[in-house]
Amino acid sequence: MNNRYAYTLLASAIAFAINIEAQAAEQKAQDKVETIIVSGTPGGSGVRKVDAAFAVTNLDAIKIDRLAPKSTADLFKAVPGVWVESSGGESGANVFVRGFPGGGDAPFLTVSLQGSPIYPAPTLSFLENSSIFRLDETISMMEALRGGPNPVVSNGQPGLTTNFQLKRGSEETEGTFKYTTSDYGLQRVDAVVSGELSKDFYYMVGGYVKRSDGIRDAGFTSEKGNQFTINLTKVLDKGEINLYTRQTDDTGAWYLPTPLNVAGVDAEYTQLSGYNRQAVIYAGQGGQAMEIDLGDGRGWDGHVSGGSIKLDLANDWQFVDRFSLTQGAANTYGLVPAGAATNLASVADNGSSATGAITGTEYDGNTSVQKFGRWVVLKDIDAFTNDLAFSKDFGQVKSAFGVYSATTSAKDWWSLGNAAYHVLGGSKEMLTGIACNSAVEGCDFNYDINSTGDAKTLAFYTTHSYRATEQLTLDLGLRSEKHEVSYSVDEGLDGIITKSVDYDARKTSWTLGADYKLNDHSGVFARVNKGYKMPYFDDFRDNFGAYTGGQNLIKEVTQAEVGYKFMGSNTDLFATLFTNEVKGDTFVRRPGAPAEILTNEAKGIELDYNYNHESGLAVNLNATWQKTEITESPGNEGNESQRQPSWQIRVTPSYEFEVAGMFASVYGTLSAVDDRFGNNENTVVLEGYEKLDLGMTLEPTEGIKLQLAIDNLTDEQGITEGDPRNDDAPNGRYIMPRSIKFSVAYNF
Repeated sequence: MNNRYAYTLLASAIAFAINIEAQAAEQKAQDKVETIIVSGTPGGSGVRKVDAAFAVTNLDAIKIDRLAPKSTADLFKAVPGVWVESSGGESGANVFVRGFPGGGDAPFLTVSLQGSPIYPAPTLSFLENSSIFRLDETISMMEALRGGPNPVVSNGQPGLTTNFQLKRGSEETEGTFKYTTSDYGLQRVDAVVSGELSKDFYYMVGGYVKRSDGIRDAGFTSEKGNQFTINLTKVLDKGEINLYTRQTDDTGAWYLPTPLNVAGVDAEYTQLSGYNRQAVIYAGQGGQAMEIDLGDGRGWDGHVSGGSIKLDLANDWQFVDRFSLTQGAANTYGLVPAGAATNLASVADNGSSATGAITGTEYDGNTSVQKFGRWVVLKDIDAFTNDLAFSKDFGQVKSAFGVYSATTSAKDWWSLGNAAYHVLGGSKEMLTGIACNSAVEGCDFNYDINSTGDAKTLAFYTTHSYRATEQLTLDLGLRSEKHEVSYSVDEGLDGIITKSVDYDARKTSWTLGADYKLNDHSGVFARVNKGYKMPYFDDFRDNFGAYTGGQNLIKEVTQAEVGYKFMGSNTDLFATLFTNEVKGDTFVRRPGAPAEILTNEAKGIELDYNYNHESGLAVNLNATWQKTEITESPGNEGNESQRQPSWQIRVTPSYEFEVAGMFASVYGTLSAVDDRFGNNENTVVLEGYEKLDLGMTLEPTEGIKLQLAIDNLTDEQGITEGDPRNDDAPNGRYIMPRSIKFSVAYNF
């Protein structure tokens, strides 16, 4: 796929969308889509989407169901301007936003629930926000705000904020019971029920239980979990009170890069098996033995709880307070490739063969083997956030004044290394007859740590909008934030603190915007902002030399955007031009490696289009074109930012109809993505690919819904990333192979 093809495809998509939009405008539709969003507003007070002077995407429960995402991060693929690598399993995705630089995880992503961030630090090593959030039938809506007023409100995220809203009860009792199975052995039951407990007091309860061997079959139950959510809402005479809790215990195999040059190793392959999931590692200076189960993979065992209070006060003042408490363990166990695959003869002690540690099989010298690190990361996290705001409409001017506070902590115990050669294919067992495999300290460097960190954030912010005319509204926002970090780490597990930090900094973020109303359902907007990503614990550990040398480790983000929006009775279109610069970004190839500090610039266009015809035909199209450039770097100046495509496009048509008195729908998604570079050096090329998903629903009788979803129909072998820890190794991570899910739901 070349750039000319990409430009033609994107231009055709834009022309098609604008043509349909013009036809819809000619119909003079009077109905307005009253979609209310809370992202980007003071305290989550809310604004009509058509009045928002920023780019925001919203997906309701029906759209989420049809997209059939395999993880929370997988859902973000439906958001323009966002590139997601979700091929690592339910946890551990890599999420990139509008060309912002990054080497993995999701440093510019905040996941919020009910308007509150679930964890103030967007990314720590082995933890990004989506890893501690699971989708189920209790979700009613997801909002995704890129840029805009993000740097000023809530936790000041300059990149992407996704906000999930829970279903809430009403006077009518209603619910869903849903059973799902798949061709990879999934057994899952979802349930949700809502209603009224007493006058003006509403409830929603729901959750799921699940088990499976995984899309990449490990030969044992590699994915298992459950979740339970309660959402309570009390409507007052002049406001409401909301309380919720979401209890989760969910783990899944961590899928890692596999060899791209070994026969039999493809998108269905995983390093894990019943013959290697249990292992003994040796951590620290004394080689302390520790038994582990690599089958535990990555997961979240904890809760996210919180609530809000909304009140209408005297003299037309409004008060909103949102709070959230997150506590739990986000642990990681995995077989991490430590170099390229090779023939056994090249590493065996006798130069010709070795023995399987479990089966006793004698493997000859032509057997393909690979060295894997048996990595363990134990991570306990805790966070409390509170966002309080007062607002008042003075007529032409609407003002808000808020205070955001957060306390964040993380306690980590790592043992990274413990490398040993394993057979590729078959049992995948470890081998004996290779010296390093049985040595207590191995033959490779281990990076073992014990660390603890606490951070405090206190920010005061204010926003003001001025209705200059009936058509023109101007707005500004300011945020003054103080950020403190206390952190210490014992590298080596010998009881000696090697790095200690007592840090504080203050920064002021701002945003300026203008919105011009063309008519009742269309307008244009423009915005500039400057924000910051404050450092957290891993930033100091990985960049300790830079910090002690005077670097403040704060990432400075400057953005500008211009957009067009249209929302009618059956059509909506958002097109946004953006440009940004990120200064002071630090990239660490692997824990313990030196950091690269760089400046990155990006510019592009996002397209978000929806069309719904009365005949039952609907089309969603989202597309992104962007150009990135590393403008300052010790050795990569002028290169493109790693792992982000120059263009990507997703088209999702659907058609609803009746057949034999039954309601039915068919739908699909065609995705296409350009080539990417796997590293900042631009020496590793990851080829573009296309992917096709199909689905259908059938309602044979009232209250019963059958759904069939086929992901990756053509079994495309696309690559999302190379080996981020070793550029030279011919390893990569495939997109998920073809899978089929079938569900039966009863709605009442």
